[in-house]
Amino acid sequence: MVIKVFLATSSGSTAIKKKQQDVVAFLEALKVEYAQLDIACNEQNRMWMRQNVPEEKKPSNGIPLPPQIFNEESYCGDYETFFDAKEDNAVYSFLGLAAPPGSKEAMQADEGQHIVENGTHADESNEEGAGDDSIEVPEGDRNGDAHGGEAEEGEGVDADELAEPVENEATEGDEEGHAEEDGEQEEEDLQSEEEEELRQLEDEEEADVEEEGEEFLEETREEVAE
Repeated sequence: MVIKVFLATSSGSTAIKKKQQDVVAFLEALKVEYAQLDIACNEQNRMWMRQNVPEEKKPSNGIPLPPQIFNEESYCGDYETFFDAKEDNAVYSFLGLAAPPGSKEAMQADEGQHIVENGTHADESNEEGAGDDSIEVPEGDRNGDAHGGEAEEGEGVDADELAEPVENEATEGDEEGHAEEDGEQEEEDLQSEEEEELRQLEDEEEADVEEEGEEFLEETREEVAE
């Protein structure tokens, strides 16, 4: 396969000259074999190029400007499409050539193939999984049927409403338990206070008895002394 680059060697347009130089320089850098076909000095080349550029690729005036690139008789594109392919590391695909091993384009193609294969496997897995859905499940194993009686009994009742009495009962039970504990604690405190008061009274009575006994003894001594 020979890459054909149609260009105008004597073009007066600086933009066209630059585009032609970019295409040729890049093909040489890639070591791609190509042939330059001048349309400025060769009427046959100019006519062939104009006839073989697809209608949808021609500009509005119907006259394609160089550079135009072909792979033998197969149209590849113009400078703009070539530039886009270069930016995407897809020049070999643009030219209809196989990318050499180790090139960026070849590595990207391998990665893309790997992704496609993984996607294919994933689709097959999904299809297999979708097939499993068609297996009829016994009624007793279905969630809806297994709990159907419970669902009927609780039909129209919100789950939060069902949970509230339980929470209230638990709260009431806790309050009663705390109340009982508080009552027991109060009784114990009262008993402790009563016992303490009794001890204080007993101590005071003993002190009074002792004081009275001492006074009695003192009076007795005084009487004896007189």
